Amino acid sequence: MSSELRDILVLLPTWEQLRLSVGVTATGQELFRLVCDVAHIRDTRYFGLSVVRNEEYVFLDLKQKLSKYFSKDWRMEMNQRSKISRAPFIAFFRVQFYVENGRAISDKTARYLYYCHLKEQVLRSRCEHREEVYFLLAACGLQADLGDHQESVHVGKYFEPQAYFPQWIISSRGADYILRHVPAMHRERRGLSPKEAVLGFIRAACRLEDVPVHFFRLYKEKKEDGPSILLGLALKGVLIYREADDDAQLLFDFPWPRISKVTCLGKKLEIQPEGPLAAQKLRLYTGYTWRSRYLLHLLRATHRLHLSLRPVLQWLQQLEEAEERKCYRESYISDPLEQDLNPRRRDYLGNEEDGMDSRRQSLLLSLCPQSHGSSHTAGIKLYSLREEREMSVDEPTGTERLCRTTPSSSSWSGFQQPGHLHQGQRSGRWRLTIGVTSISTA
Repeated sequence: MSSELRDILVLLPTWEQLRLSVGVTATGQELFRLVCDVAHIRDTRYFGLSVVRNEEYVFLDLKQKLSKYFSKDWRMEMNQRSKISRAPFIAFFRVQFYVENGRAISDKTARYLYYCHLKEQVLRSRCEHREEVYFLLAACGLQADLGDHQESVHVGKYFEPQAYFPQWIISSRGADYILRHVPAMHRERRGLSPKEAVLGFIRAACRLEDVPVHFFRLYKEKKEDGPSILLGLALKGVLIYREADDDAQLLFDFPWPRISKVTCLGKKLEIQPEGPLAAQKLRLYTGYTWRSRYLLHLLRATHRLHLSLRPVLQWLQQLEEAEERKCYRESYISDPLEQDLNPRRRDYLGNEEDGMDSRRQSLLLSLCPQSHGSSHTAGIKLYSLREEREMSVDEPTGTERLCRTTPSSSSWSGFQQPGHLHQGQRSGRWRLTIGVTSISTA
C-alpha cells in the first residue's frame, strides 16, 4: 500500500485547481512542496494547506501525515476504492499568516496569490463605517487586473461589481451607482504598474478590521448551546468579539505585548493578559480538545512570525519614508509632468519580473528567516497543558474524561472592561460573515 498514490485536488487563492498525486504515506510538507513547485511559489512563509472541518478552514500541521486530515477512504486499497464512487480529496492552499506591507513578500507569484486571497476577504468584509475604503480597493483592483483605463475599451459595464464589492454595498448603493463612479477612480490610477496597484490594494485592505484576520467561533460557557464568541487571530495580536444575530462587537484587543500567557487544557483556552489585569484570565471553550491545541499552535506560529517580521517592516517603512521625502524634494524643484515620467520611482519598487532587485531581496530574506521553529518568544509564553497524545481532527472523541477534570468556574466577568480597545472601537459594531465557499468538482 505504501507505493500507492492518492489524487488530491488543491485549490489556489485564484480558484485555479491543481490535480496532484502523492503517496498514501505522504506528509503535509510533501504536498506543500509539490504545490509550491508546480505553482512556482518561492516565498512560502505566509501560506499553508488547509481542509474544511465543521465549516471552518483548518490548517494542516505539515509534519503530520495527510491520512490524519482525510477520511478513512485515504487508506483504503485502490481496488476497494474503485468499487465505490468517491469525491476527490480536496485541500486549499491559503494565506495562513498576514502581513500589512506587500513588499515583505519577496516573490511576485506569492504576492499575487496573497492579493487574490485578500480580494476574497474583502468581498466578505463588513466595516460599514469604512465604506470609502471599498471604493479605493475596487479602483486598485481594477488597475491591477485590467491596467490603465482605456476610454475605447473600458466602457459601460466593463467589470462586475460583485467581483470587487461586498454585497451589502451593492445593495445599499446599487450597481448603477458603482458603475457610474468607480471608472473615474480607475482613471486616476493611470500609470500605476500592476505591482504598484497590488501593493496599494494590500495596504488598504489590511486597514479593514475584518480582512487580515482568521476568525474562530468559540463558546463563552462550557455548556453553551451555540458559539457566541469570535476569536480573531491577526499578525499583531488577538481580537475578541461578541457575536449575536450576525453582528460582531469588538470586546477586547490584545496586541502581543499585552498577552502574558496562553494555555489550553482539554476544551478550554485561556488568555492571561499582561499588566494590571495579569491576575485574571479570559476563559473560552473550543468544543474539542484537538481544536484547543490547534489554536494554541496557530497562536504560537503567528506570534513568532510577528517577531521575525518586525525588523523587515521597520526597514521597509524607513525606505518608503525616505523615498517619499526624495519624491517631494524632486517635485518641488522640477516640472510636475517631468517628475511623473521619472522612472526612478518605479525602480524603487523593483523589477516586475524579479519582484525586487537582488540586493534588496537578499537583505529582505536575511531579515525574514524561512523557519518559524524558533523557540524564542520574547516574553510571551505559550503553554499546552496535558493531553500530549496526537488526535485526529476527524475523530475528536475521547476527551470527555479529561474535560471533567477542568474547573467549571469562569473568569469572563473580570474582563468586561474595555480598557484595551482602540479609540473609536469601544462601541463599534459591524456585521461579520464567515463562510466556506462550496466547491464543484464536476
